[in-house]
Amino acid sequence: MPLAYEHRRRLPHYQPDDRALLVNFRTLSSIILSPPARSLVLEHCLREHKKRIRLYAAVIMPDHVHLLFTPLRDQQTRSYHVSVVMQTIKGVSSHSVNKLLGRTGPVWQEEYFDHVVRSYESLRQKIEYIRQNPVRRGLARVPEEYPWLWAEYEVVL
Repeated sequence: MPLAYEHRRRLPHYQPDDRALLVNFRTLSSIILSPPARSLVLEHCLREHKKRIRLYAAVIMPDHVHLLFTPLRDQQTRSYHVSVVMQTIKGVSSHSVNKLLGRTGPVWQEEYFDHVVRSYESLRQKIEYIRQNPVRRGLARVPEEYPWLWAEYEVVL
């Protein structure tokens, strides 16, 4: 049975079981993440891989993050809520970034944008979209040059 819910903020969120989601979130007040801060954020995203999510791709940009993942199921065989996954990633990474930068307060905007991926072809397109993001922004000539990019190249559904 698909899971539909309203996030406590402004954007509605719909989460069907066993479907990939493209999730984007931004820094608060356009905070620019330093290279070491981007490394920390990527590390926290990767920690959730095979724990609460199956991560297909992630890129940490200077002021935003793109993630493509499918929520895994818990011991009661319910899909982890995307809100729980995002709260974990944003909360833990915010704490680490603040500690690194010697600051306090929120790092991320409270809301995030998510999009349900509807097909295998679309999943492959979203992976490529994430891979090309640093190139489009002029941060790398090719995706492989960008150190804050992670992608699973052999996607088997």
